[in-house]
Amino acid sequence: MHALYDLAVGPLAWLAFAVFILGSIYRLMSMRALALKKDAAFVAYISWPHAIRSLVHWVTPFGALGWRENPGVTIVTFLFHICLFVVPLFLMGHIVLFDTFRGWSWPALPDGVADALSIVVVLACAYFLWRRLTVPEVRFVTRSHDWLVLALVGATFLTGVLAYHRIGDNLFMTTLHVLCGEAMLVAIPFTRLSHMLFGFFSRGYIASEFGSVRHAKDW
Repeated sequence: MHALYDLAVGPLAWLAFAVFILGSIYRLMSMRALALKKDAAFVAYISWPHAIRSLVHWVTPFGALGWRENPGVTIVTFLFHICLFVVPLFLMGHIVLFDTFRGWSWPALPDGVADALSIVVVLACAYFLWRRLTVPEVRFVTRSHDWLVLALVGATFLTGVLAYHRIGDNLFMTTLHVLCGEAMLVAIPFTRLSHMLFGFFSRGYIASEFGSVRHAKDW
């Protein structure tokens, strides 16, 4: 198990980062090429003022009509995404690994805060699972890869919480947490997690069409 842990925090970690970075660049470039091929005119009416204004509304809780219509979903969604972004970047254990292997370090969250935010992610995943099972319109659009993505995110944070609280074999749980995290990183460019790459571009595109062409707001 020690050998697997060393492999996971060493070569596999850098391989995961490489796949994430190169895969993200490839997906962005291929989507741009596809957009130019299918609708080259979109470049002509991209409007940065409309795009930025729309993005501000969409990244603001209850700033868009869709957010206001579903307050429960809105609260959970924003908490989920904030924690999903903050915890991996500012967890002390992650920073220590970067400091050990690359000499990089930055301020970390207190362990108790990071643990609480991780639990929020796990609970949010359980909430999204419940919605996919019980809400007809959500269940209708759910596909097999959606379950995989949800399970991957949930497993990454759940194993992190279990490892932190030393529930089960600590080395096994920590190794599993690292492997799940690397799998999630690799999955980002190639699954629905890629909305972290494309979301801002698609929102800007829609906002430009609504604002510059239809003279209407999209929020």
